[in-house]
Amino acid sequence: MISTLSTTRIRAVVGKEIRDYRRNRFIATTMAIMPILFMIAPIVTIFSLPADVASQKLDAAIGVSVLYLTLIPALVPAVVASYTIVGEREQGTLEPVLTTPLTREELLLGKALAAFLPTLVISYAMYGIFLACAGLFAHPNVSDDIFQAGRILAQVLFTPLLAAWSIWAGIAISTRASDVRVAQQLSTLVSLPPLAVTALMGFGVITPSLRLALILGLALLAIDVAAGRFVAKLFDRERLLTGVKA
Repeated sequence: MISTLSTTRIRAVVGKEIRDYRRNRFIATTMAIMPILFMIAPIVTIFSLPADVASQKLDAAIGVSVLYLTLIPALVPAVVASYTIVGEREQGTLEPVLTTPLTREELLLGKALAAFLPTLVISYAMYGIFLACAGLFAHPNVSDDIFQAGRILAQVLFTPLLAAWSIWAGIAISTRASDVRVAQQLSTLVSLPPLAVTALMGFGVITPSLRLALILGLALLAIDVAAGRFVAKLFDRERLLTGVKA
């Protein structure tokens, strides 16, 4: 129940998770390097577009750039969230956490927020850098297309929604997986389907608009909420405790 959640305990879980991420070299490297790699291609693409580029080629190039940028909130949290349960099982640190007064919802919400908040900061920072580079160095017709309100709205709106889906999918897989690498691979695959919506908008197949963005955003929000409830039901504290040594 939401009314019984303790914000103090949730903050404690978030703090613990972030400290664990900093100590884990693979996760720290993923969160630092992967976003930069996904931002390089869009910047190179817009810089290489000539002033007289055809509108069809321009839409395709911007569509590819947007797709690269949406990979950041889709893939980065998937890798991080897939570690949350199975990673602690492998390290033997899950059992002490499960024996604390933390409720299932507080533990899951804390782990989800620990992956969600850094992802949001990184994703918006990379998108901001992309827009700044486009505004300063791209040809005016290219930057005008990039700065269309519909494109910006779709990116801003769908970034947290894509991240939430990837996180819940990653945690769900992490609760059932027995190996971190398998969990990360499966989580990466499961995080990709929602990208279809932003890809279609980026390539101009679906014309971005405020109404359409809000409709699709609400639909994805409903899916995220349902996914969070599903993960809570999937989380079996007794099974995790008895299987912690397995």
